[in-house]
Amino acid sequence: MKHGFLFVFLLLLATSCQFFETKKVSSEDIYKEEIKTIDWKDVDRYPSFSNCENTLEKPEQKDCFINTINSQLYKSIRKEAMIATREVYDTVKVNFEVSSQGELSILEIKMDTVLQKEFPHLETWLLQSIDSLQPVAPAYKRGIPVKTQFTLPVIIKTD
Repeated sequence: MKHGFLFVFLLLLATSCQFFETKKVSSEDIYKEEIKTIDWKDVDRYPSFSNCENTLEKPEQKDCFINTINSQLYKSIRKEAMIATREVYDTVKVNFEVSSQGELSILEIKMDTVLQKEFPHLETWLLQSIDSLQPVAPAYKRGIPVKTQFTLPVIIKTD
């Protein structure tokens, strides 16, 4: 009986080791899994101007940022003496980016050729308006400043 008990004990001891083995996971495997879970089209914090620093919720951050740029563009356009020979109702698309250092720059301004002929200096006014904005804080993704791009529609309407 004593030998049987010892035999069963040794048998359990020998087979139970496999239950205590842990699978080794390389840091590269962890990295690959983590990369798959990141949503690369969204940021944790949107870029912001000084007047938007206190907004905590993401939708409010984005709205404050876009509204600040929008109001600056419209204020700049209103200062100019825009006189049209015909009624105009069109949309200009301003593609811009905020670098990871917080620098705002226009990538492209898309407008109809009729609008360009009607207001030949409109593109220059938009560029000057963006240049006059104070530096911004960049967007953040997982605590790291990142570059972001936006498209802002600017409606041009004459009376």
